[in-house]
Amino acid sequence: MPDRAPQPVDRQLPTDEARDLISLVRDIAQHEIAPKAAEEEGAGHFPREVFTLLSRTGMLGLPYASEHGGADQPYEVYLQVLEELAAARLTVGLGVSVHTLSSYALATYGTKEQRVEHLPAMLGGGLLGAYCLSEPSSGSDAASLRTRAVREGDDWVITGTKAWITHGGVADFYTVMARTGEEGPRGITAFLVPADAEGVSAAAPEKKMGMQGSPTAQVHFDGVRVPDSRRIGDEGQGFAIALSALDSGRLGIAACAIGVAQAALDEAVGYATGRQQFGRPIADFQGLRFMLADMATQIEAGRALYLAAARLRDAGRPFAKQAAMAKLHCTDTAMKVTVDAVQVLGGYGYTADFPAERYMREAKVLQIVEGTNQIQRMVIARHLAGPETR
Repeated sequence: MPDRAPQPVDRQLPTDEARDLISLVRDIAQHEIAPKAAEEEGAGHFPREVFTLLSRTGMLGLPYASEHGGADQPYEVYLQVLEELAAARLTVGLGVSVHTLSSYALATYGTKEQRVEHLPAMLGGGLLGAYCLSEPSSGSDAASLRTRAVREGDDWVITGTKAWITHGGVADFYTVMARTGEEGPRGITAFLVPADAEGVSAAAPEKKMGMQGSPTAQVHFDGVRVPDSRRIGDEGQGFAIALSALDSGRLGIAACAIGVAQAALDEAVGYATGRQQFGRPIADFQGLRFMLADMATQIEAGRALYLAAARLRDAGRPFAKQAAMAKLHCTDTAMKVTVDAVQVLGGYGYTADFPAERYMREAKVLQIVEGTNQIQRMVIARHLAGPETR
């Protein structure tokens, strides 16, 4: 086992309140999350009790307004909380990011009455959310979704299937994008659907290579009736809402990726400084030292990139390009760093006795969710060179 304990990340935080918040997060991560992470991931256990604790301590609503149960924290602070949680267990860090994404539509585009009625329970009342955009036949091409909502008097009736839904089957509410009009992006509307509504059901969770503790499932809407008061934004505005949410959500994924990468680096450094070969620690060998140096450098670069994007967002400036860059770089970094961490540990890195192999399996999904990294490159290129010609 490692002889060298990992040192906490030296963070630049804007306020004393933020520093106290990070200290609380680290305490929860150390005592409530990390000790059970390997066992519960192996057993496929979803840690609902952890999310209940996080809700009770105000961490499920960090970037939202305190008048509705949030914590008024800037995104640069919220993302560093995500990083700390993901370093302890990605199921938790990613889960908080997804819940925040699921609350975004109502918090940003909902009416005053909707926010007053629903947000306190969503942000601090123990509820957990899921975001329903993708479908079995529309992933990257999200504007081609087929789930339909039909107006019947003062209600909408939603029918269709959503796919790859994090928290599918365990969420308390779903933010659902459904077609209410013409084909393409202008015919999509957003709805807030309670998970216990008649006609809502979830399939068995997908069998994944990593993150077994985080359920990912199809969610079926079989004639689900919701009142018009649960429509978010204008009719036809749903796709714009979805894209706006994803810009912020991609920063959450970037922060989670750096958390996983940092955990993998800490494991590699601890092992390398404690493992003896040829009469000295393997960390003395230049080839390995250079690997560790490269891992650390890429992590610091990724952290700086996602924080720079977050500060643009906090200042009310455009940040979509930088969010795509952060998601792309940070998740590619997580994949590279975790693979290298397995290599540093050698044969032990390939066993479940050490967490390096779990980090590697978990890192892969971060290159896929909330827009694959190929999609991120398309987004970045459009900002640089304009839309593609057809």
